[in-house]
Amino acid sequence: MNNSVLNWLIYTSNRFPNKDAIVDENGGITYLEYRCKSQAIARHIIDITGGITKKPIVVYMDKSKEVLVSFMGIAYSGCFYSPIDIDMPKSRVDKILEVLAPQIVITTKELKPSFEEFDYDGDYLIYEEILPKDDDERIVNGYTARIIDTDLLYVLFTSGSTGIPKGVSICHRSVIDYTDWVSETFKITEQDSFGNQAPFYFDNSILDIYTCMKTGATLYIIPKKLFYQPVPLLEYLRNNKINTIFWVPSALIVVSKLKAFRNVDLKDTLKRVLFCGEVMPNKQLNVWRKYLPNVVYANLYGPTEITDACTYYIIDRDFSDDEPLPIGIPMSNTDILVLNDQNRIVEGDEVGELCVRGTSLAMGYYNNLEKTQAAFVQNPLNSAVPEIIYRTGDLVKYNEYGEIIYLSRKDFQIKHMGHRIELGEIETAVSSLDEVTLCCCLYDENKQKIVLFIDSDVDKDYIKEKLEKMIPEYMMPGKVVYMADMPINANGKIDRVKLKELM
Repeated sequence: MNNSVLNWLIYTSNRFPNKDAIVDENGGITYLEYRCKSQAIARHIIDITGGITKKPIVVYMDKSKEVLVSFMGIAYSGCFYSPIDIDMPKSRVDKILEVLAPQIVITTKELKPSFEEFDYDGDYLIYEEILPKDDDERIVNGYTARIIDTDLLYVLFTSGSTGIPKGVSICHRSVIDYTDWVSETFKITEQDSFGNQAPFYFDNSILDIYTCMKTGATLYIIPKKLFYQPVPLLEYLRNNKINTIFWVPSALIVVSKLKAFRNVDLKDTLKRVLFCGEVMPNKQLNVWRKYLPNVVYANLYGPTEITDACTYYIIDRDFSDDEPLPIGIPMSNTDILVLNDQNRIVEGDEVGELCVRGTSLAMGYYNNLEKTQAAFVQNPLNSAVPEIIYRTGDLVKYNEYGEIIYLSRKDFQIKHMGHRIELGEIETAVSSLDEVTLCCCLYDENKQKIVLFIDSDVDKDYIKEKLEKMIPEYMMPGKVVYMADMPINANGKIDRVKLKELM
Protein backbone atom coordinates (compact mmCIF):
# COMPACT_ATOMS: atom_id res chain seq x y z
CA MET A 1 0.00 0.00 0.00
CA ASN A 2 1.26 3.47 -0.90
CA ASN A 3 0.62 5.73 2.09
CA SER A 4 3.03 8.48 1.06
CA VAL A 5 4.41 10.12 -2.10
CA LEU A 6 7.86 9.46 -0.65
CA ASN A 7 7.60 5.81 -1.61
CA TRP A 8 7.99 6.98 -5.21
CA LEU A 9 11.20 8.85 -4.47
CA ILE A 10 12.61 5.84 -2.63
CA TYR A 11 11.64 3.44 -5.43
CA THR A 12 12.80 5.67 -8.28
CA SER A 13 16.11 6.58 -6.63
CA ASN A 14 16.81 2.85 -6.21
CA ARG A 15 16.00 2.15 -9.87
CA PHE A 16 17.71 5.19 -11.40
CA PRO A 17 20.18 6.56 -8.83
CA ASN A 18 22.33 8.42 -11.35
CA LYS A 19 19.58 9.65 -13.68
CA ASP A 20 18.76 13.37 -13.74
CA ALA A 21 15.65 13.96 -11.66
CA ILE A 22 15.41 17.75 -12.01
CA VAL A 23 17.30 20.14 -14.28
CA ASP A 24 17.24 23.94 -14.01
CA GLU A 25 19.37 26.80 -15.31
CA ASN A 26 22.16 25.90 -12.88
CA GLY A 27 22.39 22.21 -13.71
CA GLY A 28 20.81 18.96 -12.64
CA ILE A 29 20.36 16.77 -9.60
CA THR A 30 20.16 12.97 -9.75
CA TYR A 31 17.43 10.92 -8.13
CA LEU A 32 19.85 9.66 -5.48
CA GLU A 33 20.99 13.22 -4.68
CA TYR A 34 17.34 14.29 -4.57
CA ARG A 35 16.60 11.65 -1.95
CA CYS A 36 19.74 12.15 0.16
CA LYS A 37 19.51 15.94 0.32
CA SER A 38 15.80 15.85 1.19
CA GLN A 39 16.48 13.36 3.99
CA ALA A 40 19.20 15.68 5.33
CA ILE A 41 16.69 18.54 5.36
CA ALA A 42 14.19 16.31 7.16
CA ARG A 43 16.76 15.52 9.84
CA HIS A 44 17.32 19.23 10.51
CA ILE A 45 13.57 19.82 10.71
CA ILE A 46 13.23 16.99 13.22
CA ASP A 47 16.04 18.48 15.31
CA ILE A 48 14.30 21.87 15.43
CA THR A 49 10.77 20.59 16.08
CA GLY A 50 11.81 17.89 18.51
CA GLY A 51 10.13 15.35 16.24
CA ILE A 52 6.72 17.03 16.29
CA THR A 53 5.04 16.27 12.95
CA LYS A 54 2.07 17.54 10.93
CA LYS A 55 3.25 21.17 11.12
CA PRO A 56 3.41 23.74 8.28
CA ILE A 57 6.86 24.66 6.98
CA VAL A 58 7.37 27.50 4.50
CA VAL A 59 9.73 27.38 1.51
CA TYR A 60 10.95 30.79 0.34
CA MET A 61 13.28 30.53 -2.67
CA ASP A 62 13.66 31.33 -6.34
CA LYS A 63 12.02 28.72 -8.54
CA SER A 64 14.63 25.98 -8.77
CA LYS A 65 15.39 22.32 -8.12
CA GLU A 66 16.25 23.30 -4.54
CA VAL A 67 12.58 24.16 -3.94
CA LEU A 68 11.45 20.64 -4.84
CA VAL A 69 14.19 19.06 -2.72
CA SER A 70 12.97 21.19 0.19
CA PHE A 71 9.37 20.05 -0.42
CA MET A 72 10.43 16.42 -0.13
CA GLY A 73 12.58 17.13 2.91
CA ILE A 74 9.54 18.59 4.65
CA ALA A 75 7.45 15.59 3.63
CA TYR A 76 10.13 13.19 4.96
CA SER A 77 9.90 14.88 8.37
CA GLY A 78 6.17 14.16 8.56
CA CYS A 79 5.29 17.84 8.14
CA PHE A 80 3.76 19.64 5.14
CA TYR A 81 5.08 22.38 2.88
CA SER A 82 3.74 25.75 1.76
CA PRO A 83 5.68 27.75 -0.86
CA ILE A 84 5.79 31.53 -0.77
CA ASP A 85 6.76 33.35 -3.95
CA ILE A 86 9.72 35.72 -3.54
CA ASP A 87 7.89 38.41 -5.58
CA MET A 88 4.77 38.30 -3.43
CA PRO A 89 3.88 41.63 -1.75
CA LYS A 90 4.56 41.93 1.98
CA SER A 91 0.89 42.36 2.90
CA ARG A 92 -0.04 39.03 1.30
CA VAL A 93 2.95 37.19 2.79
CA ASP A 94 2.09 38.47 6.26
CA LYS A 95 -1.49 37.26 5.88
CA ILE A 96 -0.28 33.83 4.80
CA LEU A 97 2.10 33.66 7.75
CA GLU A 98 -0.76 34.64 10.05
CA VAL A 99 -2.89 31.77 8.72
CA LEU A 100 -0.07 29.19 8.81
CA ALA A 101 1.89 30.25 11.90
CA PRO A 102 4.90 28.20 10.71
CA GLN A 103 7.75 27.32 13.04
CA ILE A 104 10.34 26.96 10.26
CA VAL A 105 11.18 28.69 6.97
CA ILE A 106 13.56 27.08 4.49
CA THR A 107 15.41 29.68 2.42
CA THR A 108 18.90 30.68 1.22
CA LYS A 109 21.57 32.94 2.69
CA GLU A 110 20.81 35.49 0.00
CA LEU A 111 17.02 35.56 0.61
CA LYS A 112 16.98 35.33 4.41
CA PRO A 113 17.27 39.12 4.90
CA SER A 114 14.25 39.61 2.62
CA PHE A 115 12.15 37.21 4.67
CA GLU A 116 13.19 38.90 7.89
CA GLU A 117 11.16 41.92 6.75
CA PHE A 118 7.95 39.91 7.19
CA ASP A 119 6.03 39.32 10.42
CA TYR A 120 7.91 36.15 11.36
CA ASP A 121 10.04 35.26 14.37
CA GLY A 122 10.50 31.50 13.96
CA ASP A 123 13.46 29.34 12.96
CA TYR A 124 15.35 29.35 9.67
CA LEU A 125 16.93 26.53 7.73
CA ILE A 126 19.50 27.73 5.19
CA TYR A 127 19.44 25.33 2.25
CA GLU A 128 23.11 25.49 1.26
CA GLU A 129 24.25 24.88 4.84
CA ILE A 130 22.48 21.49 5.05
CA LEU A 131 24.78 18.61 4.17
CA PRO A 132 23.76 14.94 3.97
CA LYS A 133 25.12 12.54 6.60
CA ASP A 134 25.39 8.75 6.59
CA ASP A 135 22.74 8.19 9.24
CA ASP A 136 20.11 10.66 7.90
CA GLU A 137 17.95 7.91 6.44
CA ARG A 138 18.00 5.80 9.61
CA ILE A 139 16.92 8.75 11.75
CA VAL A 140 14.29 10.02 9.30
CA ASN A 141 12.71 6.62 8.53
CA GLY A 142 11.01 6.42 11.90
CA TYR A 143 9.07 9.62 11.15
CA THR A 144 8.34 8.76 7.53
CA ALA A 145 6.95 5.36 8.54
CA ARG A 146 4.26 7.05 10.64
CA ILE A 147 2.81 9.06 7.73
CA ILE A 148 -0.68 7.97 6.71
CA ASP A 149 -2.27 8.89 3.40
CA THR A 150 -4.66 11.44 4.89
CA ASP A 151 -1.81 13.47 6.40
CA LEU A 152 -1.29 16.81 4.68
CA LEU A 153 1.39 17.04 1.99
CA TYR A 154 1.05 20.74 1.13
CA VAL A 155 -0.97 23.93 1.50
CA LEU A 156 -1.22 26.21 -1.56
CA PHE A 157 -2.72 29.66 -1.17
CA THR A 158 -5.34 31.02 -3.54
CA SER A 159 -6.97 34.43 -3.50
CA GLY A 160 -9.78 34.98 -1.02
CA SER A 161 -12.78 37.19 -1.79
CA THR A 162 -12.33 38.94 1.57
CA GLY A 163 -8.67 39.69 0.92
CA ILE A 164 -7.56 36.87 3.20
CA PRO A 165 -5.69 34.20 1.18
CA LYS A 166 -7.22 30.72 1.39
CA GLY A 167 -4.82 27.84 2.12
CA VAL A 168 -5.96 24.82 0.11
CA SER A 169 -4.86 21.77 2.11
CA ILE A 170 -4.07 18.60 0.15
CA CYS A 171 -3.15 15.22 1.60
CA HIS A 172 -0.83 12.49 0.30
CA ARG A 173 -3.73 10.29 -0.81
CA SER A 174 -5.15 12.93 -3.18
CA VAL A 175 -1.79 13.45 -4.90
CA ILE A 176 -1.21 9.69 -5.13
CA ASP A 177 -4.63 9.18 -6.73
CA TYR A 178 -4.12 12.01 -9.22
CA THR A 179 -0.56 11.03 -10.14
CA ASP A 180 -1.52 7.40 -10.67
CA TRP A 181 -4.22 8.57 -13.08
CA VAL A 182 -1.86 10.88 -15.00
CA SER A 183 0.91 8.32 -15.41
CA GLU A 184 -1.49 5.54 -16.49
CA THR A 185 -3.65 7.66 -18.81
CA PHE A 186 -0.72 9.21 -20.66
CA LYS A 187 1.57 6.16 -20.36
CA ILE A 188 4.45 8.07 -18.73
CA THR A 189 7.75 6.19 -18.25
CA GLU A 190 11.36 6.91 -17.32
CA GLN A 191 11.98 7.59 -21.03
CA ASP A 192 9.98 10.82 -20.85
CA SER A 193 11.06 14.38 -20.13
CA PHE A 194 8.75 17.12 -18.85
CA GLY A 195 9.10 20.86 -19.47
CA ASN A 196 7.72 22.70 -16.45
CA GLN A 197 6.01 26.09 -16.84
CA ALA A 198 3.84 26.37 -13.73
CA PRO A 199 5.19 28.12 -10.62
CA PHE A 200 5.55 25.74 -7.68
CA TYR A 201 2.96 27.69 -5.69
CA PHE A 202 0.44 26.96 -8.49
CA ASP A 203 -1.39 23.61 -8.51
CA ASN A 204 -0.56 22.84 -12.17
CA SER A 205 2.99 22.05 -10.99
CA ILE A 206 1.72 19.03 -9.04
CA LEU A 207 1.40 17.00 -12.25
CA ASP A 208 5.00 17.78 -13.26
CA ILE A 209 6.58 17.18 -9.85
CA TYR A 210 4.95 13.92 -8.88
CA THR A 211 4.49 12.23 -12.25
CA CYS A 212 8.23 12.53 -12.81
CA MET A 213 9.03 11.31 -9.30
CA LYS A 214 6.74 8.29 -9.67
CA THR A 215 7.97 7.20 -13.10
CA GLY A 216 11.61 8.29 -13.18
CA ALA A 217 11.03 10.85 -15.94
CA THR A 218 13.24 13.96 -15.90
CA LEU A 219 11.75 17.34 -15.01
CA TYR A 220 13.19 20.40 -16.75
CA ILE A 221 12.40 23.72 -15.06
CA ILE A 222 12.13 26.03 -18.07
CA PRO A 223 13.57 29.51 -17.42
CA LYS A 224 10.69 31.96 -17.02
CA LYS A 225 12.15 34.46 -19.50
CA LEU A 226 11.76 31.94 -22.35
CA PHE A 227 7.97 32.16 -22.15
CA TYR A 228 8.32 35.66 -23.62
CA GLN A 229 10.60 34.36 -26.41
CA PRO A 230 8.71 31.69 -28.38
CA VAL A 231 11.51 30.63 -30.72
CA PRO A 232 14.16 30.15 -27.96
CA LEU A 233 11.43 28.42 -25.92
CA LEU A 234 10.81 25.83 -28.65
CA GLU A 235 14.55 25.47 -29.18
CA TYR A 236 14.88 24.71 -25.46
CA LEU A 237 12.29 21.93 -25.81
CA ARG A 238 14.05 20.50 -28.86
CA ASN A 239 17.59 20.75 -27.49
CA ASN A 240 16.63 19.04 -24.22
CA LYS A 241 14.44 16.43 -25.95
CA ILE A 242 11.43 17.43 -23.83
CA ASN A 243 8.47 15.40 -25.06
CA THR A 244 5.74 16.34 -22.55
CA ILE A 245 4.45 19.75 -21.50
CA PHE A 246 1.61 20.78 -19.18
CA TRP A 247 1.15 24.53 -19.54
CA VAL A 248 -1.54 27.14 -19.05
CA PRO A 249 -3.19 28.07 -22.38
CA SER A 250 -1.71 31.59 -22.31
CA ALA A 251 1.78 30.08 -22.68
CA LEU A 252 0.66 27.95 -25.63
CA ILE A 253 -1.08 30.92 -27.25
CA VAL A 254 2.11 33.02 -27.26
CA VAL A 255 3.80 30.30 -29.34
CA SER A 256 0.97 29.99 -31.87
CA LYS A 257 0.43 33.76 -32.09
CA LEU A 258 4.03 34.48 -33.06
CA LYS A 259 4.24 31.54 -35.49
CA ALA A 260 7.31 30.11 -33.78
CA PHE A 261 6.70 26.68 -35.38
CA ARG A 262 7.97 28.03 -38.68
CA ASN A 263 11.42 28.43 -37.12
CA VAL A 264 11.65 25.32 -34.95
CA ASP A 265 10.53 21.84 -35.97
CA LEU A 266 9.29 19.80 -32.99
CA LYS A 267 7.71 16.93 -34.95
CA ASP A 268 10.31 14.47 -33.65
CA THR A 269 10.34 15.92 -30.12
CA LEU A 270 6.92 16.58 -28.62
CA LYS A 271 4.58 13.68 -27.82
CA ARG A 272 2.11 15.22 -25.36
CA VAL A 273 0.70 18.72 -24.98
CA LEU A 274 -1.52 19.00 -21.90
CA PHE A 275 -3.12 22.22 -20.68
CA CYS A 276 -5.23 23.43 -17.79
CA GLY A 277 -6.03 26.55 -15.80
CA GLU A 278 -8.18 28.57 -18.23
CA VAL A 279 -10.09 28.19 -21.49
CA MET A 280 -8.00 27.12 -24.49
CA PRO A 281 -9.38 28.76 -27.68
CA ASN A 282 -9.71 26.28 -30.52
CA LYS A 283 -8.36 28.85 -32.94
CA GLN A 284 -4.98 28.75 -31.21
CA LEU A 285 -5.10 25.01 -30.55
CA ASN A 286 -5.74 24.45 -34.26
CA VAL A 287 -2.42 26.17 -35.03
CA TRP A 288 -0.63 23.69 -32.76
CA ARG A 289 -2.53 20.78 -34.31
CA LYS A 290 -1.67 21.95 -37.82
CA TYR A 291 2.08 22.04 -37.17
CA LEU A 292 2.22 19.06 -34.79
CA PRO A 293 -0.60 16.73 -35.93
CA ASN A 294 0.72 13.57 -34.24
CA VAL A 295 0.93 14.96 -30.72
CA VAL A 296 -1.55 13.86 -28.03
CA TYR A 297 -3.46 16.96 -26.93
CA ALA A 298 -5.48 16.96 -23.71
CA ASN A 299 -7.58 19.59 -21.97
CA LEU A 300 -7.57 19.10 -18.18
CA TYR A 301 -9.93 20.97 -15.90
CA GLY A 302 -10.11 21.57 -12.17
CA PRO A 303 -9.53 24.05 -9.37
CA THR A 304 -6.78 23.87 -6.73
CA GLU A 305 -9.32 22.44 -4.28
CA ILE A 306 -9.43 19.12 -6.11
CA THR A 307 -5.66 18.52 -6.52
CA ASP A 308 -5.30 20.28 -9.87
CA ALA A 309 -7.78 18.47 -12.13
CA CYS A 310 -10.91 16.33 -12.06
CA THR A 311 -12.04 16.10 -15.71
CA TYR A 312 -10.17 15.69 -18.97
CA TYR A 313 -10.69 15.56 -22.69
CA ILE A 314 -8.16 13.98 -25.03
CA ILE A 315 -8.75 15.80 -28.32
CA ASP A 316 -10.03 13.20 -30.77
CA ARG A 317 -11.86 15.19 -33.46
CA ASP A 318 -11.67 18.43 -35.41
CA PHE A 319 -13.08 21.67 -34.03
CA SER A 320 -13.87 24.90 -35.82
CA ASP A 321 -12.24 28.05 -34.48
CA ASP A 322 -15.45 29.28 -32.86
CA GLU A 323 -16.35 26.04 -31.05
CA PRO A 324 -15.72 25.61 -27.32
CA LEU A 325 -13.33 22.83 -26.37
CA PRO A 326 -14.92 20.28 -24.00
CA ILE A 327 -13.46 19.74 -20.54
CA GLY A 328 -14.57 16.19 -21.09
CA ILE A 329 -15.32 13.43 -18.66
CA PRO A 330 -14.45 12.66 -15.03
CA MET A 331 -11.05 11.21 -14.21
CA SER A 332 -11.05 7.72 -12.71
CA ASN A 333 -12.15 7.51 -9.07
CA THR A 334 -13.77 10.94 -9.42
CA ASP A 335 -17.46 11.70 -9.71
CA ILE A 336 -18.85 14.88 -11.26
CA LEU A 337 -22.28 16.16 -10.24
CA VAL A 338 -23.74 18.96 -12.35
CA LEU A 339 -26.42 20.48 -10.12
CA ASN A 340 -29.09 23.03 -10.98
CA ASP A 341 -30.47 25.71 -8.64
CA GLN A 342 -32.70 23.10 -7.00
CA ASN A 343 -29.68 20.87 -6.22
CA ARG A 344 -30.83 18.28 -8.73
CA ILE A 345 -28.82 16.69 -11.54
CA VAL A 346 -29.27 18.69 -14.74
CA GLU A 347 -31.13 17.22 -17.70
CA GLY A 348 -30.33 17.57 -21.40
CA ASP A 349 -28.34 20.74 -22.08
CA GLU A 350 -29.46 22.45 -18.88
CA VAL A 351 -26.78 24.62 -17.25
CA GLY A 352 -25.63 23.75 -13.74
CA GLU A 353 -22.79 24.10 -11.25
CA LEU A 354 -20.01 21.55 -11.49
CA CYS A 355 -19.51 19.76 -8.16
CA VAL A 356 -16.90 17.11 -7.38
CA ARG A 357 -16.97 13.98 -5.25
CA GLY A 358 -14.00 11.72 -4.52
CA THR A 359 -10.46 11.29 -3.24
CA SER A 360 -9.21 14.37 -5.11
CA LEU A 361 -10.94 16.78 -2.72
CA ALA A 362 -8.83 18.98 -0.46
CA MET A 363 -9.16 18.55 3.28
CA GLY A 364 -10.42 22.15 3.36
CA TYR A 365 -8.93 25.61 3.81
CA TYR A 366 -6.20 25.68 6.43
CA ASN A 367 -7.25 27.40 9.64
CA ASN A 368 -10.48 28.65 8.03
CA LEU A 369 -13.48 26.56 9.06
CA GLU A 370 -16.06 29.08 7.82
CA LYS A 371 -14.79 29.14 4.23
CA THR A 372 -14.30 25.36 4.29
CA GLN A 373 -17.89 24.70 5.31
CA ALA A 374 -19.20 27.05 2.62
CA ALA A 375 -17.41 25.29 -0.26
CA PHE A 376 -17.06 21.70 0.98
CA VAL A 377 -20.64 20.66 1.69
CA GLN A 378 -22.79 17.61 2.27
CA ASN A 379 -23.84 15.92 -0.98
CA PRO A 380 -27.48 17.03 -1.41
CA LEU A 381 -28.19 13.76 -3.25
CA ASN A 382 -27.13 11.65 -0.26
CA SER A 383 -29.02 11.97 3.02
CA ALA A 384 -28.00 8.56 4.36
CA VAL A 385 -24.36 9.11 5.36
CA PRO A 386 -21.93 12.05 5.57
CA GLU A 387 -20.40 12.65 2.14
CA ILE A 388 -18.58 15.83 1.18
CA ILE A 389 -18.65 17.39 -2.28
CA TYR A 390 -16.81 20.49 -3.47
CA ARG A 391 -18.84 23.21 -5.16
CA THR A 392 -16.53 24.70 -7.81
CA GLY A 393 -18.62 27.77 -8.67
CA ASP A 394 -18.16 26.87 -12.37
CA LEU A 395 -21.15 26.70 -14.71
CA VAL A 396 -21.17 23.87 -17.25
CA LYS A 397 -23.47 21.82 -19.45
CA TYR A 398 -23.30 18.55 -21.41
CA ASN A 399 -22.97 18.46 -25.21
CA GLU A 400 -24.42 15.86 -27.58
CA TYR A 401 -21.43 13.56 -26.93
CA GLY A 402 -22.03 13.50 -23.18
CA GLU A 403 -18.92 15.65 -22.66
CA ILE A 404 -18.87 18.55 -20.22
CA ILE A 405 -18.61 22.05 -21.70
CA TYR A 406 -17.29 24.81 -19.45
CA LEU A 407 -19.32 28.01 -19.74
CA SER A 408 -18.02 30.43 -17.12
CA ARG A 409 -17.56 31.11 -13.46
CA LYS A 410 -20.82 31.41 -11.56
CA ASP A 411 -19.72 34.92 -10.66
CA PHE A 412 -19.10 35.62 -14.38
CA GLN A 413 -22.75 34.89 -15.10
CA ILE A 414 -24.52 38.23 -15.41
CA LYS A 415 -28.06 39.51 -15.78
CA HIS A 416 -28.14 41.99 -18.66
CA MET A 417 -31.20 43.38 -20.46
CA GLY A 418 -33.32 40.74 -18.73
CA HIS A 419 -31.13 37.87 -19.96
CA ARG A 420 -28.82 35.54 -18.09
CA ILE A 421 -25.50 35.66 -19.93
CA GLU A 422 -22.33 33.59 -19.59
CA LEU A 423 -19.40 35.90 -20.30
CA GLY A 424 -17.35 32.86 -21.28
CA GLU A 425 -19.67 32.28 -24.25
CA ILE A 426 -18.85 35.75 -25.58
CA GLU A 427 -15.12 35.13 -25.05
CA THR A 428 -15.31 31.88 -27.04
CA ALA A 429 -16.92 33.73 -29.96
CA VAL A 430 -14.43 36.62 -29.87
CA SER A 431 -11.40 34.33 -29.60
CA SER A 432 -12.40 32.70 -32.90
CA LEU A 433 -11.79 35.96 -34.81
CA ASP A 434 -8.59 35.85 -36.88
CA GLU A 435 -7.35 39.18 -35.54
CA VAL A 436 -7.75 38.31 -31.84
CA THR A 437 -5.43 36.14 -29.75
CA LEU A 438 -6.32 36.99 -26.15
CA CYS A 439 -9.60 38.39 -24.92
CA CYS A 440 -11.57 38.84 -21.72
CA CYS A 441 -15.14 39.96 -20.98
CA LEU A 442 -16.17 41.76 -17.79
CA TYR A 443 -19.40 43.44 -16.74
CA ASP A 444 -19.60 47.06 -15.66
CA GLU A 445 -22.45 47.00 -13.14
CA ASN A 446 -22.63 50.80 -12.84
CA LYS A 447 -22.97 51.46 -16.56
CA GLN A 448 -24.77 48.17 -17.30
CA LYS A 449 -22.28 47.39 -20.06
CA ILE A 450 -20.46 44.28 -21.23
CA VAL A 451 -16.82 45.31 -21.62
CA LEU A 452 -14.60 43.38 -24.02
CA PHE A 453 -10.80 43.57 -23.67
CA ILE A 454 -8.86 42.38 -26.73
CA ASP A 455 -5.19 42.31 -27.74
CA SER A 456 -5.87 43.56 -31.26
CA ASP A 457 -6.81 47.06 -32.39
CA VAL A 458 -9.93 46.01 -34.28
CA ASP A 459 -12.82 48.33 -35.12
CA LYS A 460 -15.86 47.85 -32.85
CA ASP A 461 -18.23 47.75 -35.85
CA TYR A 462 -16.15 44.99 -37.43
CA ILE A 463 -16.36 42.96 -34.21
CA LYS A 464 -20.12 43.49 -34.09
CA GLU A 465 -20.47 42.39 -37.72
CA LYS A 466 -18.58 39.16 -37.02
CA LEU A 467 -20.16 38.41 -33.65
CA GLU A 468 -23.78 38.88 -34.73
CA LYS A 469 -23.43 35.62 -36.69
CA MET A 470 -22.40 33.79 -33.49
CA ILE A 471 -24.16 35.37 -30.50
CA PRO A 472 -27.48 37.20 -29.95
CA GLU A 473 -27.75 40.98 -29.98
CA TYR A 474 -28.20 41.23 -26.20
CA MET A 475 -24.79 39.59 -25.68
CA MET A 476 -22.92 42.14 -27.79
CA PRO A 477 -20.15 44.01 -25.91
CA GLY A 478 -21.14 47.62 -25.22
CA LYS A 479 -17.53 48.72 -24.97
CA VAL A 480 -14.34 47.40 -26.57
CA VAL A 481 -10.95 48.13 -25.01
CA TYR A 482 -7.76 47.48 -26.97
CA MET A 483 -4.85 46.19 -24.86
CA ALA A 484 -1.42 46.26 -26.50
CA ASP A 485 -0.26 43.99 -23.66
CA MET A 486 -2.93 41.91 -21.99
CA PRO A 487 -2.09 41.73 -18.26
CA ILE A 488 -1.08 38.24 -17.18
CA ASN A 489 -0.95 37.18 -13.53
CA ALA A 490 1.80 35.15 -11.85
CA ASN A 491 0.12 31.86 -12.79
CA GLY A 492 0.10 32.75 -16.48
CA LYS A 493 -3.63 33.52 -16.68
CA ILE A 494 -5.31 36.74 -17.85
CA ASP A 495 -5.36 39.08 -14.86
CA ARG A 496 -9.06 39.94 -14.49
CA VAL A 497 -8.44 41.98 -11.35
CA LYS A 498 -6.18 44.43 -13.24
CA LEU A 499 -8.63 44.62 -16.13
CA LYS A 500 -11.47 45.42 -13.73
CA GLU A 501 -9.48 48.42 -12.54
CA LEU A 502 -9.38 49.70 -16.14
CA MET A 503 -13.13 49.61 -16.73
